[in-house]
Amino acid sequence: MTSKVKHIVGPTILCRTGAYFDFEDPESSDFTIEDIAHGLSNICRFTGQCRNFYSVAEHSIHASYIVPPEFAFEALMHDAPEAFIGDISKPLKGLLPDYKRIEDMAERAVLGRFGLSLPMSQAVKDADLKMLKAEQAQAMRNADIWPAVQALDAADVILKFWHPIEAKGRFLSRFKELGGEV
Repeated sequence: MTSKVKHIVGPTILCRTGAYFDFEDPESSDFTIEDIAHGLSNICRFTGQCRNFYSVAEHSIHASYIVPPEFAFEALMHDAPEAFIGDISKPLKGLLPDYKRIEDMAERAVLGRFGLSLPMSQAVKDADLKMLKAEQAQAMRNADIWPAVQALDAADVILKFWHPIEAKGRFLSRFKELGGEV
């Protein structure tokens, strides 16, 4: 009996479901919402430099509740590409000249798979910044107010610091609640 072995060719990663994500051709990749939820629930915001583990999945769930209802799905999915490309800090992104191209391709493919397109709506961009201000205070215990959020009110959320398994389940539940098919 012989078994099929998939040979990794080019810049690809193996996803939780066994699919491969191809960084050079993300649109042909066979990823699922399960891969996204799993990845986001295991990626810590702020490159892990927060007081407790705080996932991108939890961040996205909170964001989906602070926007008008018509933007909730977009807010939930706004960081979905990070399931494959990671949550790279903004200062580091600026030092990686090829990163923006890779990020753009991943965003178009991942968001497009779920009927979303770029650019993100202003409501989601604003919610992301308001979340950042709330996260600074609760996850970072940051005394500095970063210029990008100085004039904004913090999002009215209480971070829960969910374990990845809980964050994944809640992300998938919210996805389904907002009309996505699991």
